[in-house]
Amino acid sequence: MASLPDLSSTIVALATPPGVGAIGIVRLSGARAIIIADTVFKGKRLENQPSHTAHFGKIETPDGRVLDEALVTVFKAPHSYTGEDTAEISCHGSPYILQEIIQLCLQHGARMAEPGEFTFRAFLNGKMDLSQAEAVADLIASESAASHEVAMRQLRGGFKNEIQHLREELIHFASLVELELDFAEEDVEFADRSALKALVERIRSAIQSLIRSFALGNALKSGVVTVIAGRPNAGKSTLLNALLNEERAIVSDIAGTTRDTIEEVLNINGIRFRLIDTAGIREAQDAIEAIGVQRTMEKIEQASILVYVWDVAGMTLAEVFQDLSNFQNLANLKLLVACNKMDKNPYFKTEWLLDPTLPDIHPYLTEQLSESWKLSESLTLERIIPVSAKNAQNIDFLKEKLFEIALGEDVNFESTIVTNARHHDALRRADEALADVLKGLETGVTGDFVAQDIRRSLAYLSEISGDVGVEDILGNIFSKFCIGK
Repeated sequence: MASLPDLSSTIVALATPPGVGAIGIVRLSGARAIIIADTVFKGKRLENQPSHTAHFGKIETPDGRVLDEALVTVFKAPHSYTGEDTAEISCHGSPYILQEIIQLCLQHGARMAEPGEFTFRAFLNGKMDLSQAEAVADLIASESAASHEVAMRQLRGGFKNEIQHLREELIHFASLVELELDFAEEDVEFADRSALKALVERIRSAIQSLIRSFALGNALKSGVVTVIAGRPNAGKSTLLNALLNEERAIVSDIAGTTRDTIEEVLNINGIRFRLIDTAGIREAQDAIEAIGVQRTMEKIEQASILVYVWDVAGMTLAEVFQDLSNFQNLANLKLLVACNKMDKNPYFKTEWLLDPTLPDIHPYLTEQLSESWKLSESLTLERIIPVSAKNAQNIDFLKEKLFEIALGEDVNFESTIVTNARHHDALRRADEALADVLKGLETGVTGDFVAQDIRRSLAYLSEISGDVGVEDILGNIFSKFCIGK
């Protein structure tokens, strides 16, 4: 939707996925939607039927050829998804039949809908605000219980109501400050500055809570990027197979078997983890393996969680600490250490990893770790998991730990969780504007500057709901929808 479409026309589109299926639905919306449906439908006169009723009949061409038997559902304005007259033709899912019905609608005056145009019309007709419209796209794209729950809450207006409440509180004080400007020569003060400061601080606290929720919301919506890394033959691919409970990756005793990344999705308690198995970290033996190792490090830098796998029967603690020191500068990376092949060395104790002064640790490495990498903060005993990937031992516990560190805390779906990058950016800019309001109040700036910063914050909050918007923002949002929605 590069530019705003002609909203006076009646639009038509396939509302079900393309391809062969038992049922297909052609959707019409606009002033002539029911009239056009009447021209192709042979049964009851649809214009005379009440809203929210379904009618059985035949779809015929102008020359009387029967295309299919169909069920047509009528929704009359304003009681429809778009707020306009709407008709939905449900027929058999033959691509030929569906395309013929669409062509008949086009011949009788409809035009093809642009991506997201049905929802765009719903937004313009006040059936939902912009955050709810975006939730429609999130709901369609949801692939887990968690992402579905968050999208449903936003669609029902949870986020909308919270933003609206914040705006109303700000608008009240903004109007008082604006009123002062009309009486500037009298030097009167309608807005209590201490009360305004307390209000702004409270609103900033609420906005910052929403901003912080974006990290979780983004994970719920897009999945948690989780990289499995370690040295060759540590058992990374075996661990991937154990987590997925299927033979997804090739397992071999030959070092360097995995030369490129392998990506799969694992659902744990409704949260999607995008598992990435990587090439072993070592000095590459050839050019292809070197590319694989480089890609491994790139994936680690992009990840939210790193599962570092090491062989407790074939590696020394010095080698492990040397590997872990490579990740010390990745501040946003959450680390889990999987002590693999415990079946071969059952006497290994996970707490040894927290003591870099053990005999097999080189002195220079001990000194390096103690000075530049705080083990107590970066690695705790709870994040060191003994496993046997080959025998699938302790894999369920590893999954529990993945879920735990991905969320950071219990998810409360009753609270608002921000999942949209546009919303996050608008909240961040609104918070910055409110910070300027506080700064102005502390330095005693005049009311016009305070009012200007309040207006900025209100404008950013209004961008979320769509109360204030421009064509390019709207076009960008709805162009990402599927056609027919």
